[in-house]
Amino acid sequence: MSLLTGLSEIDGLLTRQAACRIPPGVGKVLSAVEETAESSKLWYGAAAAMTWLGGRRGRRAAATGLAALAVAQLVANGLCKQLADRPRPPADWFPHDEVEDRPDSSSFPSGHTAAAVAFTAAVAPSWPTAGALCALPAAMVAVERVQSGAHYPTDVAAGAVIGLVGAWAVRRAPHLVLRRWL
Repeated sequence: MSLLTGLSEIDGLLTRQAACRIPPGVGKVLSAVEETAESSKLWYGAAAAMTWLGGRRGRRAAATGLAALAVAQLVANGLCKQLADRPRPPADWFPHDEVEDRPDSSSFPSGHTAAAVAFTAAVAPSWPTAGALCALPAAMVAVERVQSGAHYPTDVAAGAVIGLVGAWAVRRAPHLVLRRWL
């Protein structure tokens, strides 16, 4: 068995387990958080709250988080999803009707996870408390994407990596530009 075949089998097994083992009440909470994060509404709201409540530190954290979110979404949705044509997990793996609401685009990578992780990872160094508060809904979005049938765990992991790289790039960009020109 090849490495990719083994990874694909593990991915499928983890997806089916997530679909069946998360209690319905928890699934509803995850879905509510994900619905709030749809179209990045949750992260825009968090940025507005940081701007309003956090003074200069809050404005900086919000701007950095939104910039990282934009980079991650561009890479995940604008580039990677166009290159990878991975089908969504089979609908018959999921015992709930939530699987009917998933998108038609490529499953790889999870753009929702990329955005959530990018925003959170970019905010945390500027305002650790706000970053910690964002971490819980970001993790919930990632789990929900598998539980709902929208993604495989590897799609979510790839989205998280894209988010981390996007946050790193946005936070490092000013230093790299200044180093080049000074």
